[in-house]
Amino acid sequence: MPKPDTAQRIAEAALAILIAEGPKAVTMRRVAADAGVTTMASYRHFPNRETLLRTVADNAFAELGKTWGERDQLGDFDTRLRANLDDFLDFALTKPNLYTFLLTDRRDGNRQFPQDFGGDRSPAFAPLLATVEQGMRDGLLRSDDPLEVTLAIATTGMGLVDLYLGGRIGMPETEFRALCLRTAERVLNGCRS
Repeated sequence: MPKPDTAQRIAEAALAILIAEGPKAVTMRRVAADAGVTTMASYRHFPNRETLLRTVADNAFAELGKTWGERDQLGDFDTRLRANLDDFLDFALTKPNLYTFLLTDRRDGNRQFPQDFGGDRSPAFAPLLATVEQGMRDGLLRSDDPLEVTLAIATTGMGLVDLYLGGRIGMPETEFRALCLRTAERVLNGCRS
């Protein structure tokens, strides 16, 4: 495997810090030290912290897009929906700092609904959108705006995760995951044909 170039090492160090400690811990000096380069070298590749964090976000979304939606995508609608929920919860609960940074923190250049969520423009949203669109084509869901139905499902899960990570839902993770599934099913029951 080839050795990563300097810019890649810097971005990987920033991602590792972000995952472990959150975005506030990502400083150019700290990232440079963790990447094994001088602070000036980091500025040659990333003119400022915001550019570095935007690169980290873009890379993280691209990486998520490679894996989200691959689990059980040949199954029926409910199996696919469960797989999408499991992918989301696996990510959000194992990397809460990255989840918060990517999906809830305000940043310049964030994707915005609806213009940045259709088709494949949002790697994190696209697998669930594809599942909802297929459910509508198969007649399992009422004909409706697929983007808005997907948003209703996704934001319900996001809200539950935010409450859980904030300590507002006090239950073990397995029970929390079951709650998320039941809640998603309740939302879907309002959309079924």
